[in-house]
Amino acid sequence: MAVGALACLAERSATPVYVACGRDGEAMAARLARAPGISLQHSIRHAAILLVAGRYRDTDRSALCRLHDQLPQPRATAWWGAAPLTDVHDPVTIAEGDDPVPQLRRLDRDLLRGARASEPDWLPDEPPNAWRGKGDHGQGGKGMMGGVPYGRPMAMMGEEMRDGLMLDAMTVTIGPFLRTLPPGLSLELTLQGDVIQQARVATPAYSASGIASEPLLRAARILELLGLPDLARRARISAARGDDDEGLVAAARRRGALLALPADLADVRARLDAALRRGAAPDPGEECLVDRLAGMEWQSALLRVASFDPATLSRIAPAAEPEEGEEEKAA
Repeated sequence: MAVGALACLAERSATPVYVACGRDGEAMAARLARAPGISLQHSIRHAAILLVAGRYRDTDRSALCRLHDQLPQPRATAWWGAAPLTDVHDPVTIAEGDDPVPQLRRLDRDLLRGARASEPDWLPDEPPNAWRGKGDHGQGGKGMMGGVPYGRPMAMMGEEMRDGLMLDAMTVTIGPFLRTLPPGLSLELTLQGDVIQQARVATPAYSASGIASEPLLRAARILELLGLPDLARRARISAARGDDDEGLVAAARRRGALLALPADLADVRARLDAALRRGAAPDPGEECLVDRLAGMEWQSALLRVASFDPATLSRIAPAAEPEEGEEEKAA
């Protein structure tokens, strides 16, 4: 009896969805900002459904699979204006012009009732790095340092660029489906603490189709990073409606959104102000994105990246040339 009551409550609750945005997917996802019964999640680990919105690149398939396999069970995927992966069983497809809410709600109920089987992993259950049997003790390391002990690259010490301290450096890749980054953009970052030492563009941002709402979508990303989710949602709703929210700028000023950006992010403040007004963004110059990020703290770097429009990103953040040996590995 108690289990049945819990199941009823779960079915009545909002459907937790994580949106992986392809080309123009951010504008599509904005239509869900005020959809009844849908809860857009900031983390894939809090969702039950992965919604792939818009066309994605073939090169992003592996990233999409890694994202999917982080969904907790029971789970499902819906393809909204996107082609399902060829080996996905019984895919749920939604036309780009259709309202996805009814199908997402039905899919969630079917998962909870057991009427639809939870999706298995899309990637093989094996470590990303071969390590077993390597090293002095079979742990994958090389003596005291180096290698990939137990499958994970070991953090190596290096001189921190700001004050010369010797700190462990770790390299991570973020994107191309991170909610607070421009869709399609993925960055390989070498971090010491929360300071970026080096950056490389792994995949460029998706180009846009000249949609009029793009500035408000960019503003929403920045507002979310500033910890103002209500204002971010308001910007997305206005973007989805395609109209001007005359009170949005005033609301952002009352909440201190512009003042929250420090002096060294004056360029981001100017771009946020322009985006809220749906005006033209100030010219950022020709300096490459990766050069702008070196030496920045993590949060400030994300704010700067989120503030650029697609046309600017195509100019200052093209994909990096493959490093020696990468072309052979890809082949």
